[in-house]
Amino acid sequence: NIGFDIIDNFAFKKNLKFDLLRYGMISKSKVKGKMVILLKPNTFMNLSGKAVNYWIKKEKILIENVLIITDDLNLPFGKLRLRSKGNDGGHNGLKDIQDKLNSIEYSRLRFGIKNKLNIINKVDYVIGEWTKNESDLLESIIIKTEKILNSFIFYGVNPTMNEFNNK
Repeated sequence: NIGFDIIDNFAFKKNLKFDLLRYGMISKSKVKGKMVILLKPNTFMNLSGKAVNYWIKKEKILIENVLIITDDLNLPFGKLRLRSKGNDGGHNGLKDIQDKLNSIEYSRLRFGIKNKLNIINKVDYVIGEWTKNESDLLESIIIKTEKILNSFIFYGVNPTMNEFNNK
């Protein structure tokens, strides 16, 4: 799960710890004065809206401060795309989040995982292993995502999109 890998890297760099709480692993901490709540849902990915909605309500998080990190079969491997809102793009996890929040007004960071033109079994592909080439590239891409997360936290989605999209 690339989203969990990105969150784990961010937490490691900030020395944040996770606790198993309702609907997932949660880390709550201040980072340079800003409250940051990281969630790794333990619901099925296609049902992650339940966890996201629960924690948004419990912590009284404004929707503009929410960032969902997801894989994306519509983007080539390693391509990152940050958006402030939008449709689910055929991603069942985003579809569930959209349904549970009754909104498309949340930010999402999509991580491209597609490396083939024709994927026969999408489920097996998504949960499969990285190729050697992909594994070699992952570290540098995850470092870039750390910069994106920091920018999102401290500057918001629009300046972060301007800084990082299409680079």
